[in-house]
Amino acid sequence: MSGFVEVKSLTKVFPNGTRALDSLNLSIEQGEFFALLGPSGCGKTTLLRTIGGLEQTTEGFISIDNTDVTFVEPGDRNIAMVFQDYALYPHMSVEENIGYPLKVRKIEKSLRTERIKTAADALQIQNLMERKPSQISGGQQQRVAVARAMATRPNLYLFDEPLSNLDARLRLEARTFLKQLQRELGVTTILVTHDQSEALALADRMAVMELGKIRQLGSPVEFFHRPANLFVAAFIGSTPMNLLNGKVRDGKVQIGSTQIGVPTSVKSVAEGQEVVFGVRPEYVQVASAQSGGFTGVVKVLENLGTHYLVSIDCNGILVRGTAPDGEEPKPGTTISLLPDPKRALLYDAGSGNLL
Repeated sequence: MSGFVEVKSLTKVFPNGTRALDSLNLSIEQGEFFALLGPSGCGKTTLLRTIGGLEQTTEGFISIDNTDVTFVEPGDRNIAMVFQDYALYPHMSVEENIGYPLKVRKIEKSLRTERIKTAADALQIQNLMERKPSQISGGQQQRVAVARAMATRPNLYLFDEPLSNLDARLRLEARTFLKQLQRELGVTTILVTHDQSEALALADRMAVMELGKIRQLGSPVEFFHRPANLFVAAFIGSTPMNLLNGKVRDGKVQIGSTQIGVPTSVKSVAEGQEVVFGVRPEYVQVASAQSGGFTGVVKVLENLGTHYLVSIDCNGILVRGTAPDGEEPKPGTTISLLPDPKRALLYDAGSGNLL
């Protein structure tokens, strides 16, 4: 097995007392594309750097391929890292940048030349080999950084926000390229990102972190359709999920003056229980007034291209739904928003956990 990563009871406390990682347990399978996602300061980069050996653990241990590497130097872990700033040597050519780690490892020149060519061909940068980093674009620099990592033939790639310096179009192209390359190479890859769309698009599995802890672990589909708690529900999604405070009354959820059916996924809920009703705007349809659901006045329309995000004021409660382009209601009109009961979720208001 190659590229299997395991961390157990991993804790990292910085000298100023900040607990960046708090007794983390995590296993990443061979060949997996795994994403670490979360807000700034959640510990995702610290976890990546600790796996890479750039940060020392306070407690716990790290193993790669069932070998304890907790106190092994970064250069002896058979990993490759790609950073946000690419860390290319400005005085070296592209070819020299790609080959430098191999030179340091004293790989013989003929093998070094072969690996450089293979990496350059794979990333389609053969025509850039004589140029310096200052003479190529950001997207090309990103490819050089990946080629350098690829040439070392590691068991594990560690990517720390590698696409964040690219513009929107290049980011999308680089994202597709990274996914395809990782599939072809079959090398275990851990990506740190603050961009949820990037994590959802690339990852086989992902973890959302908060304050040094993993709040949910699973596939992108699980994160989107069944966030495990209110933190993840509020964090994941290109448009904010409707999270509406309510109480269970007579087998329904009372939200202000509106009664909504209990979501079909909820097995049992207690009468009088304080809850939070959650549903993504994508699963809330616009209907004529008094069609049931939430009824209110259209306050804001946001054009999202193929559809509109519609926000209504339902007796002081803001509720969002979507309407196809060309079928959007006019601001000031009274409409109803109907949540799909099969897509709605219910959270316990006290613990914040999914019911």
